[in-house]
Amino acid sequence: MNSLQLISSKKELALFSSLLILIFLFNIVHEYFKYRDFTSEEVFQSKFQIINIYKKEDYYVLKLKDDNLSFFTSISKEEGVEKLQYIDIAILTTKVDFISYLKGFYAKSLYYELLTKKDDFKTIIYENINAQHKDIKLQELFNALFLAIPISKENRAIYTNFGISHLIAISGFHLGIISFVVYWIVYFPYSYLHRKYFIYRNKRADILILTIAILTFYLILADIVPSLLRAFIMFILAFLFLRSNIKVVSFQTLLFTLLLIVALFPKYLFSISLWFSVIGVFYIFLYIQYFNGLQKLFAFLFFNFWIFLVFNPIVHFFFYNTAYEQLISPFITLFFTVFYPVELFLHIIGKGSFFDWYISFFLDYEMNIYEIETPLWFFIIYVTISVLSIFKKKAFVLLNILLVLFNIYLHSLLFI
Repeated sequence: MNSLQLISSKKELALFSSLLILIFLFNIVHEYFKYRDFTSEEVFQSKFQIINIYKKEDYYVLKLKDDNLSFFTSISKEEGVEKLQYIDIAILTTKVDFISYLKGFYAKSLYYELLTKKDDFKTIIYENINAQHKDIKLQELFNALFLAIPISKENRAIYTNFGISHLIAISGFHLGIISFVVYWIVYFPYSYLHRKYFIYRNKRADILILTIAILTFYLILADIVPSLLRAFIMFILAFLFLRSNIKVVSFQTLLFTLLLIVALFPKYLFSISLWFSVIGVFYIFLYIQYFNGLQKLFAFLFFNFWIFLVFNPIVHFFFYNTAYEQLISPFITLFFTVFYPVELFLHIIGKGSFFDWYISFFLDYEMNIYEIETPLWFFIIYVTISVLSIFKKKAFVLLNILLVLFNIYLHSLLFI
């Protein structure tokens, strides 16, 4: 039986569009009232959590967050600060406009007092990860991989230079591994209860529902980062669509996910991690559409190389760092499919430091970095051809020609 489309008529399209527009308008108005409340006084004071720390010569720039907003400020370098620590701070609001409020802004601090960390579940996991590693780089790496805690600017450059930033940002692959682990942890005790009390129920569906409930907790624990939210929503949609015989791997589903996220969280419209996550899935769907007939082992290997090459023109429009070593990014991505679940298991049993020497050796590798930018005109043409590839095979052929030409151009400049 053929799978159904999510939206199969103009009436359904109008209904979906109207509903999403209403949700978006409600949330954007809600955000605006919060903004008005925030700027009603020239000085705003509240408690925030320190999400990231940027070390400058004479001071720290802090990224702060609470349930309502996220912003940057600076404090004296004489203070000892840590991630996840709380701070009571007063800031000026006079120069913050509504768009900046949504995007995240910088505000001058007038007064602050550093508070102690709360002994919540996230902090306990954070401290446990730190205790398993002596190297700050490794502490930051695994806190990013498991808790989506941002990496410092200096250390983030390492992953950008290697072309593997996508591996550090929690998204679909990471959620897939975590959901697999959760599923099997739930499977055995529930199977016993199912045989004894719930034999009439659909065991797999129940376990998936329990898995989704635990993943919801994990999403909140990770502060609902946009890339993880995208993966989480698509995971739920996949569960619902498969039960309703609706096509899961479709550009309609991806577009609906994006619009739903923006409708629910208007501020994520400005999140580059969300856009990169959506674009990544877009190219994965293109790959499936046109290369689904390849032999499985070859398809798995070719997939990682093609995704790396097709994404390069997009990445280099925003991030210019280029190095010879980025050519090994597909191999690192292949290795990561084993590395991530192994490290997750090692950290659960308290042996997270087992491979620290090898990881530190890799992270301490020095390389020559060049800045090469994707021209605006090429970026526009490339994105346009990418979208047209959904509908026309000729456009997809042209897309592959463009990606080959761009990557030849990109890496040939390294030899000049």
